[in-house]
Amino acid sequence: MLGYVPVAFAFGVLGHTAGLPGWAMVAMSLFVYGGSSQFAALQLIGVGAAPYAIVLTTFVVNLRHLLLSAAVAPRLAGWRRREQALFAYELTDEAFAVHSAQYAERPDRPKAEVFAFNLAVHASWVAGTLAGVLAGDLVSDVRALGLDYALPAMFMALLAAGIVTDRRGLAVAAVAGGGATVLTLLGLQYWAVLVAAALAATFGLAIAPAEGKERTTEGVR
Repeated sequence: MLGYVPVAFAFGVLGHTAGLPGWAMVAMSLFVYGGSSQFAALQLIGVGAAPYAIVLTTFVVNLRHLLLSAAVAPRLAGWRRREQALFAYELTDEAFAVHSAQYAERPDRPKAEVFAFNLAVHASWVAGTLAGVLAGDLVSDVRALGLDYALPAMFMALLAAGIVTDRRGLAVAAVAGGGATVLTLLGLQYWAVLVAAALAATFGLAIAPAEGKERTTEGVR
């Protein structure tokens, strides 16, 4: 939540400077609820892009949720369909990171805890957007406050705290990050994250048997 508020605040300020009404910014954070896709849509709106281009770009940016939902789906196998739909609506990159770490430690987490977390994080995103809209006249450059760095900083903290817990996790993270960087520099843009994540996941699956065999051998010794 501490990472969400400044990023959402920056989104609210940028929307104000782009000339969009405050209610539209808050509604986007409430219903779209996708940080990177919201920023991408805001840029396209600012340059007068066609509606279909905005929708298509948002769709491509959010394709990474296919991988996120596939990874967490086994944890929700026994849930009702409407509960799965509500969870999916609240699924974000940061929420996925926290849920993955928590489910690894406590597989039988109460549903009330899961939904309370999702609701609190979503509320912080909407509240941050509203604050940015209200303070739009006071802030002319979000980069001067370092707000544009809040999102990557939050991702790195989540990665270090709960995702990379062994050598294989560290290797997968390195492949994903390095691959995304290289593909972005090559001009792949929004597809870079999805492609790099798929390649890194495949890499992690490929080295899993070898790592397991190595541990077994060490145990025998």
